[in-house]
Amino acid sequence: MPNQNKNSELVEKILSLKEKRKAVILTHNYQRPEVQDIGDFVGDSLELSRKAAEVNAPVIVFCGVHFMAETASILSPDSVVLLPDVESGCPMADMITVEQLIAKKKELPGVRVVCYVNSSAAVKAESDICCTSANAVNVVRSMGESKILFIPDQYLGYYVTTRLRRDMYLWPGFCPTHVKIQAQDIIDQKKRYPGAVALAHPECRPEVTAVADEVLSTGGMLRYARTAQAEVMIIATETGILHRLKKENFGKTFVPATAKAVCPNMKRITLEKVLWALEEMKTEVKVPIDVRKRAISAVDRMLSL
Repeated sequence: MPNQNKNSELVEKILSLKEKRKAVILTHNYQRPEVQDIGDFVGDSLELSRKAAEVNAPVIVFCGVHFMAETASILSPDSVVLLPDVESGCPMADMITVEQLIAKKKELPGVRVVCYVNSSAAVKAESDICCTSANAVNVVRSMGESKILFIPDQYLGYYVTTRLRRDMYLWPGFCPTHVKIQAQDIIDQKKRYPGAVALAHPECRPEVTAVADEVLSTGGMLRYARTAQAEVMIIATETGILHRLKKENFGKTFVPATAKAVCPNMKRITLEKVLWALEEMKTEVKVPIDVRKRAISAVDRMLSL
């Protein structure tokens, strides 16, 4: 009860200050339950990218990780984009630098770069087009027969190659949270829950997506769950999405493939930090103009699809 009362007080202060600042709170599906509950919009990377481009708010509080706040800054350059915890980074995004990408492009003349949004603004600026886990297949399909370098997630890239039956150069990056999920985790959960349907994120290892019934982005999982006949679903992605799945699908049961699939960076943001961000107007994430001008082309090409 004390924690509940404390959260209620924090939420009240956040909502009051949000109104004063004319702010919009964008929240990723992997955030803490109480942080998801204060979001004006909750979604996956693609959905939040679209919202960032649409909201036209003077202040955007982005409850996610750093590259997401950068994308919001790219799409809403006139807004002040606040990241409540500046240390909320993405290890996958750190697995490729702009210098490494430039060197690889020289090594592969004529290659076109498809860049997963889980990357820095500087890396996006050196790419031809961005994608998310929700639209990666369509983005690569739109590139025709071009020679493609897919960065930085090798597992999402590999999944796309299996769907389109084509080869690509894959950067050896990965999500440390999704690689904790093992195929055996799904097999074991299916034994515990006979008849359950397993949903896996395409950032998972190939052997995991191979034993899943559906491979979907977090947004895709939420849409699937609303209409699925299955009463029990095994969720192979970051556990934060379970809150929203349960909240929106009364009467259905959702179990994690493994409780180990927790992203510590996504969990850094708390109600206290959201309130602090609005009080102090910190920490602002601003993409330099020259980088933004080049990066927005890659993001816009994605959104136009």
